[in-house]
Amino acid sequence: MGVDLGGLVIKEKIVLDSLAGRKIAIDANNALYQFLSIIRQKDGTPLMDAKGRITSHLSGLFYRTARLLEIGVKPIYIFDGKPPAMKKTTLGERHVVREEAQERWKAAKAAGDLEGARKYAQASSRLTPEMVAESKKLLEYMGVPHVQAPSEGEAQAAQMANKKEVDLCSSQDYDALLFGAPQLARNITISGRRKVPGRDVYVEVEPEVIDLERSLAALGINRKQLIWLAILIGTDFNEGVKGYGPKKALKLVKECASLSACVAKSGGVFEIEPKEVEEFFLNPPTVDSEFEFGEPDVEKIISFLCSEHGFSEDRVKSAVEAMAKKAKETGEQSTLGKWS
Repeated sequence: MGVDLGGLVIKEKIVLDSLAGRKIAIDANNALYQFLSIIRQKDGTPLMDAKGRITSHLSGLFYRTARLLEIGVKPIYIFDGKPPAMKKTTLGERHVVREEAQERWKAAKAAGDLEGARKYAQASSRLTPEMVAESKKLLEYMGVPHVQAPSEGEAQAAQMANKKEVDLCSSQDYDALLFGAPQLARNITISGRRKVPGRDVYVEVEPEVIDLERSLAALGINRKQLIWLAILIGTDFNEGVKGYGPKKALKLVKECASLSACVAKSGGVFEIEPKEVEEFFLNPPTVDSEFEFGEPDVEKIISFLCSEHGFSEDRVKSAVEAMAKKAKETGEQSTLGKWS
């Protein structure tokens, strides 16, 4: 998903606790897909309740958000709205990939290939409207605000950061930088050791922050040129030019004075007008947002997660207690009361 800028931008490793006290606009759909992909059993089967309803997204959202709140981070989740028409091709391709992965997952499970089954299962993850609605409900019970974007959530998050309503944007994708986010935090909703696909190798996933201006200065380009570069290598809205990776595209944009010159010199054929893609990154649909943090509603959290979806009541209570402790340490009022 998104454009591959990982080899170009400057990443600064951080510890999660260093973000205490900061408001972070989190790409909700991106985070939920992570949870659906990662939180699975050994054979790739997602977590489910007694009625067979998937709960991986709720587990990840609750425990990771509780952890963020425990260390003093103030998360605001931004949900995607209607995708632009030019994203239709990408969405169609993703649907085909998920369908194929679903079939391969079933075949791998039947063959007893647990590693293959888990790999294909992760690629088959689907985020449904019902899952989004459940996630919003859980956040409300936790007292955590969420914002509904009119289109791309990363664009909305970037606007909120530029208006200084939040301190950082958070997503695994780099698109927020194209939308103008001053700083992008990655690996905020995931952490720990992760297996490299297809290899018996594990890597440590650590939080990191990318500063847009610092990266642009190091590359010797401006934000518009970064967008041109992205268009050449391919975005969610266009396929890009065959043979162009980040380094080759960077060289070309530094030689050109305009997007049209880049397009002409690349020799690429674009199914979407490059100028339309550039305009969307520069002026995406966003809304003025209002949000506030509330108190966790313990009874509703317990009822929703434990009574309705079979979560461990002891674990859920422990997570909420940790949230409450941090709130008291920072001088915030808590009306959690005592556990029965």
